[in-house]
Formats: sequence, C-alpha cells, structure tokens
Amino acid sequence: MATGESSQNVERRRSIEKELRRLEESAMYSAQIQFEQTKQWRGVNLALGVPATLLAAISGTAALVNTSGRIAAGICALASAAFGAILTTVNASHRMNQAAAAANAYLEIQTAARQAREIDLPHCSIEEARSNLAELTARRDEQNKTAEVPNKRSYRKAQRNIEGGGQTYAVDENGSQGEE
Repeated sequence: MATGESSQNVERRRSIEKELRRLEESAMYSAQIQFEQTKQWRGVNLALGVPATLLAAISGTAALVNTSGRIAAGICALASAAFGAILTTVNASHRMNQAAAAANAYLEIQTAARQAREIDLPHCSIEEARSNLAELTARRDEQNKTAEVPNKRSYRKAQRNIEGGGQTYAVDENGSQGEE
C-alpha cells in the first residue's frame, strides 16, 4: 500500500484484494472441475472406442477366415457400428479437448488473479487495480460462457482434490523458506 493513502483508498484496496481472492478461488475450482470433466470424457472415449475397434477387427477376421462365421461376423460388425455411432454422437474426443482447454484457461485466470493480488496490488493505483480486476472478471465471465456445464461427479472430485491439497504449491506450504 502506498504510504499516506486515505482511509477510503485503503478500504477500496482491501475490497479489491477480497474480490481478487474470490476470482482466484472461483477460477481454481472451475479449472479443477474442467480437468475432472476431461478425465471423464477421456474414459468415455476409450470405453466406446476400444470395443468398436476390437469388434470391427473381430468381424473382419471372422468374415475372412470362415464362411460359416458370417452370423458372428455380422453381429460383431453391427455391435462395432453401434459403438461407433454412439461415439460419434457423444463426441467424447471433442468434449475432452474442450474441457482441457477450459481448464487451462481457468488456470491462466487463477494465476493472473494471484499475481495481481500479491505482486501488483500493493504497488499500483486504485484505478489500475480496479481496471485489472475488471479485465480478469471479464475473462472469467467469457470463459464461463464457453465452458461446458460440469456434472456433480466432476464437482465432487474437484472439491476433494482441492481440499486434499491438489492446488497447493510447496512454496506456500513452506512459508518463507528461501527468503533472506
């Protein structure tokens, strides 16, 4: 804080700091939730894609090896087509990539909010701090518009991960180690 700052500016600076903390926390949870969504969509992609591929290979082999295996080959081909159709409809691969991109965007916002709070806020004017906060809020709001709505399972897993220290840096746990 600047020396000789008015009590009104001190209070505004504290309010900006609180809002930056809220923004940081919101981005942290959103990032972790989107990472959980990424894991789920990757699982769906594998759960549907692997059987579709295997069944296609089995049906092709059965059809080529023995003419009496036509019925088995046909059933495997139909099952493979069904898995493939579900995979295409669900579009798990795209959703997985979209969730990963959203998670990384939220991490960027989280980092920027922390840096604005810890590094910039004590040394910038109230107007600069307010402008930084508005820009970060706009980024978060824009990301919220494009991110897929998470399911409850992702939310619960993300919450457990955060509460278990999954978003904690060693430098923060060790306090002032390394400082002189």
